[in-house]
Amino acid sequence: MATKLLSLTCIRKERFTERYPVLRKHLNRSRGGDGSPSETAVLKIDDEEAVSRAVFRVLGMTCSACAGSIEKEIKRLPGIHEAVIDALNNRAQILFYPSSVNVETIRETIEDAGFEASLIENEANERSRQVCRIRINGMTCTSCSSTIESVLQSVNGVQRAHVALAIEEAEVHYDPTLLSYDKLLEVIENAGFEAVLISTGEDVSKIDLKIDGEFTDESMMMIERSLEALPGVQSVELNHGSDKISVLYKPDVTGPRNFIRVIESTVFGHSGHIKARVFSEGGVGRESQKQEEIKQYYKSFLWSLVFTVPVFLTAMVFMYIPGIKHLLMYKVINMLTIGETIRWVLATPVQFIIGWRFYVGSYKALRRGSANMDVLIALGTNAAYFYSLYTVLRAATSPDFKGVDFFETSAMLISFIILGKYLEIMAKGKTSQAIAKLMNLTPDTAILLTVDEEGNVTGEEEIDGRLIQKNDVIKIVPGAKVASDGYVIWGQSHVNESMITGEARPVAKRKGDTVIGGTLNENGVLHIKVTRVGSESALAQIVRLVESAQLAKAPVQKLADRISKFFVPLVIFLSFSTWLSWFLAGKLHWYPESWIPSSMDSFELALQFGISVMVIACPCALGLATPTAVMVGTGVGASQGVLIKGGQALERAHKVNCIVFDKTGTLTMGKPVVVKTKLLKNMVLREFYELVAATEVNSEHPLAKAIVEYAKKFRDDEENPAWPEARDFVSITGNGVRATVNGREIMVGNKNLMSGYKIAIPADAEELLAEAEEMAQTGILVSIDNELTGVLAVSDPVKPSAREAISILKSMNIKSIMVTGDNWGTANSIAREVGIDSVIAEAKPEQKAEKVKELQAAGHIVAMVGDGVNDSPALVAADVGMAIGAGTDIAIEAADIVLMKSNLEDVITAIDLSRKTFSRIRLNYVWALGYNVMGIPIAAGVLFPSTRFRLPPWIAGAAMAASSVSVVCCSLLLKNYKRPKRLDNLAIREIQVERV
Repeated sequence: MATKLLSLTCIRKERFTERYPVLRKHLNRSRGGDGSPSETAVLKIDDEEAVSRAVFRVLGMTCSACAGSIEKEIKRLPGIHEAVIDALNNRAQILFYPSSVNVETIRETIEDAGFEASLIENEANERSRQVCRIRINGMTCTSCSSTIESVLQSVNGVQRAHVALAIEEAEVHYDPTLLSYDKLLEVIENAGFEAVLISTGEDVSKIDLKIDGEFTDESMMMIERSLEALPGVQSVELNHGSDKISVLYKPDVTGPRNFIRVIESTVFGHSGHIKARVFSEGGVGRESQKQEEIKQYYKSFLWSLVFTVPVFLTAMVFMYIPGIKHLLMYKVINMLTIGETIRWVLATPVQFIIGWRFYVGSYKALRRGSANMDVLIALGTNAAYFYSLYTVLRAATSPDFKGVDFFETSAMLISFIILGKYLEIMAKGKTSQAIAKLMNLTPDTAILLTVDEEGNVTGEEEIDGRLIQKNDVIKIVPGAKVASDGYVIWGQSHVNESMITGEARPVAKRKGDTVIGGTLNENGVLHIKVTRVGSESALAQIVRLVESAQLAKAPVQKLADRISKFFVPLVIFLSFSTWLSWFLAGKLHWYPESWIPSSMDSFELALQFGISVMVIACPCALGLATPTAVMVGTGVGASQGVLIKGGQALERAHKVNCIVFDKTGTLTMGKPVVVKTKLLKNMVLREFYELVAATEVNSEHPLAKAIVEYAKKFRDDEENPAWPEARDFVSITGNGVRATVNGREIMVGNKNLMSGYKIAIPADAEELLAEAEEMAQTGILVSIDNELTGVLAVSDPVKPSAREAISILKSMNIKSIMVTGDNWGTANSIAREVGIDSVIAEAKPEQKAEKVKELQAAGHIVAMVGDGVNDSPALVAADVGMAIGAGTDIAIEAADIVLMKSNLEDVITAIDLSRKTFSRIRLNYVWALGYNVMGIPIAAGVLFPSTRFRLPPWIAGAAMAASSVSVVCCSLLLKNYKRPKRLDNLAIREIQVERV
């Protein structure tokens, strides 16, 4: 959301704040005294609604010549209205007509020009954008996923499409006014794959209900009309003749229990007694789909063994046992033997029934003008099978023909490949266990309390966990999981939040504290008022973030995508060239006949080499090298409270060599308290704080909240006192606030604020400020009616782990810098305390972003760690933005990585995990590329002249299957990731400090 705050130029403020209410307050407070927008919220209005606007981050530009070359390439595209390239800020703003070109094409054009581009914003048509996720069955390698992406992006109305081979899903951003998700499913199926809709943008608050009992079409129509009449219900989907109803609704207004009550009361007495319940199709879930696929491959493998083992025995084993050999060599017709007949009969069902999936995959791939792994397998096994069939028919019709069949090659190839796919799917399933564990955290049932108007509990009942509605009061007993997000209204306990935040220590909860659904209540009874349900819950948002991260491609994945475009055609060419070379060499006697095995001729030897080359090549291993590692890495990060938003963030994080820290809430606890008040004029302290609190209550700054909290002590008879009204409130970014309260002009802020309004600062006030700064406290000046009236000292303790965390970063050769809006004295004191040498103080939000850009220009890969609205520009400008989890929604939305525990050691965990992940990706690529580079020449017979070593096709097929399994298993080793030992020691000391 912060990116939208930075460069909002194509939509009106009213529409923007309506769509993003979390920013409404901030935008309102960012206006100058004359009502004009301030520097932090510059809004330009453009009425060209037909033109879409996209903003890209472009890395690699060094001068205006780079910008000019990018602009030239983009303007060559059809449908480009305007292109503005900002080399200084690494931004490209493009105005375009979506009917002629899409953002993905523009991004690829920038990258083809030699620069790295990533989409930051696509705002103009934001209101007409929808996102759907689709499960795709039938993909075998990166060629398949690349083909589907290309097909989707060619559809008019599709703005962006990502296809993830590892999790077999696609995320498509499209304009629902131009096409529907049904069209997307149809396009994928026309490309030769099976498509199943997982979710659409409409499913945010959607529930499926199943009706049990006797009902008629008339009663179902009554139910539909009754549900549509309910407040908060947006639409009702009813398939006539079906017992299922889907309801789209606003969770703030209504919920599933209301729907069930309406259904059962509407039909009762009309069609007999019926019941309604929440319905979820188990077969549609990713896990059940995966289990079904595993079962199918397992069953196929067992059946292939039934036929392949006898083929193998008759070809490779029994031929060396005298009695059995004589039986197998017995001629049935002419030169056709019993052994050949048995192998033919047994290999045929393996080739055409068990291996039918490869024919289907090949046909679909070739139909869309591409080639995949199925094509290689089908060509290789068909070459072996049909040549063997030729030898059998020749033997049956000729009295003197002698030939060798390769039925065992085709049968064993298919068996080993199916075994490899079975093991690969098993391994890939384990890479997504992090999401499965998160999704299983919420309990199946909940205890719903009935509460009267005075708040007394009058009853309780156990309900399905999916029936919880907003504002319900639920009971959490010791040892039970919290059923939904909310806050405590009664009771106290300790809650284990490790499954969500990674925090090992139970967190104390009492009245007013928030709780997260899926966490474990340990030792007390709690009554919780529900605030968020379903897809709005923290758990659902984390799952969605991790899923999106696993769908987003890391830039390094482009290597595999580029190779996949020509890999299979190249392998087919190499295979044919190998066969032709060996065949011609044999016919022209370029090698001695002693090289040819006694059971073969030169044609058959050449054929074996050609088939081996075709089946040993493995595009799958290349395609799985990056996504499987990213999946495991993001999953491990989520389990440790580090949410990484995709492969791009993961890839950039491992290069970070400079980190910019905000001070308040990042290096410090973020819970400042007023420790000293000094009045410079004669007035009652209560009256003084009444005026100050009335002004500061309108601000969201942590220091403002501390002052308001302290002021409440003078109104201790009220928990939430009503302060006098503040008129003409203005927030002066980086300096303070001013307002008129009870007819008096109040200003609260720093020296710059006072100087700006020409308010004299006496010597004793200067001394108080200097004294506060020496003690690492923030001095705040208060002016009433243009006279300096008081000085406040606010202290925000440094986090216990801050100094050690900075020390560890230094040992990792990472430079640390502190940038804060606080005064120089306080900033230097805090910096000395935590061990940071470089400090920038009294910085406005845009100055923080400028500092980040200066560091980038100096060649640093910069990470920004912050928690507030004022950090958002810097978070976006940085190569990697890290938001402290307890920070504002805007900062979290702007960041690339979210630290759930708000601990600084998690900054180190994020960087260390990204380094380990990319080390694993490199290892995967070394193995996948090395396997193909070494395996193909060996299969082609490079070693045969010197060593007489040749790779039989069935062994080549087994090696191919093993290569993709080994890549996935290599990625799975990341599940054993342990963060640096120094961090564990740091955590132990932090616990000890807290106990003291």
